[in-house]
Amino acid sequence: MLTTRHLPGLILAAAVATFAFVVESLIKNNTPLVVSPLVVAVVLGALAANLDLLPETCRLGLGFSGRNLLRLGIVVLGLQLSFAQVRELGAPGLILVIVVVAITFAGTQWLGRKMGLSHGLSLLVATGFSICGASAIAAMRPVSDADDDETTYAIALVTICGTLAIFTLPTVAEFINFSGVRFGSWVGASVHDVAQTVATASVGDQEAEQAAIVVKLTRVMLLAPLVAGVSFARRQKLNRTNAPRSINSQTKLPPIVPLFIVGFIAAISVNSIFGLSSSVLDNAKWIEKSLLACALVGLGANVDVRKLRLVGSRPLALGLISWLLIATLSAVGVAIIGIA
Repeated sequence: MLTTRHLPGLILAAAVATFAFVVESLIKNNTPLVVSPLVVAVVLGALAANLDLLPETCRLGLGFSGRNLLRLGIVVLGLQLSFAQVRELGAPGLILVIVVVAITFAGTQWLGRKMGLSHGLSLLVATGFSICGASAIAAMRPVSDADDDETTYAIALVTICGTLAIFTLPTVAEFINFSGVRFGSWVGASVHDVAQTVATASVGDQEAEQAAIVVKLTRVMLLAPLVAGVSFARRQKLNRTNAPRSINSQTKLPPIVPLFIVGFIAAISVNSIFGLSSSVLDNAKWIEKSLLACALVGLGANVDVRKLRLVGSRPLALGLISWLLIATLSAVGVAIIGIA
């Protein structure tokens, strides 16, 4: 329950999130780089925590931000999507998106386990690379067993590889003769964050940008069934683990479908049925990014950099391999289905 004790942390999260948007604007206006305010927010939260700049009175509110505001932001994200986008993509394009997401998601987790990484970190990296970067990681985190350190590491990886994609994909596209809709579809199917997708596709023409956005948003729509599936699988596993124990000793089971995912689907349905205006969608986008930025300040505030050092370079290797996997799969898929 929200009380006055939460206010100091919530105010601090809002202030840091606001500064994150200022940093994003400065970078955007003065450099060719595209940096999500969500990434800036989690970095600032982590810096403040590890430099001992956070008052103890802010801990409760920051924790609330990292949990509740995060879920609310994911719900609002659903307003940016509609089922019409799937119809626009067509059956071949939809099959491409599903196959690429499924193979990247499963393959990244398998590789993470082989590399000796934790299940939680492997799951978050797989989610971020296969769906939509930081937003997808934030959505998966509540139904995973990952901690805040692993969440931050996963966000850092999708940020690094997504930034690399902005500069490398247009160059590679020239060698493999991808342009127009074909280039845009490849970008939409392989780049992680939505902002990074738009930045990469902007190198091409208007058709490339439109194709990239449609394919990318279709990938984002797979977030709901993916999170619900993981939650259900984890519930079944805990049920089996707890079966021999007494009721009092059982671990709390996650919901079959998390409530915020139900809200996410409801928000998609609202936009699909009523066709929200561009002004409403713009306002919703601002609210969504603000909520998620505040949430990631809270997540960053629980990060211990010393723990990240102990993980070593294996997560970076996992991220780079996962990025190459989804980029290669997407390119092959676009070529096979003959997008022109």
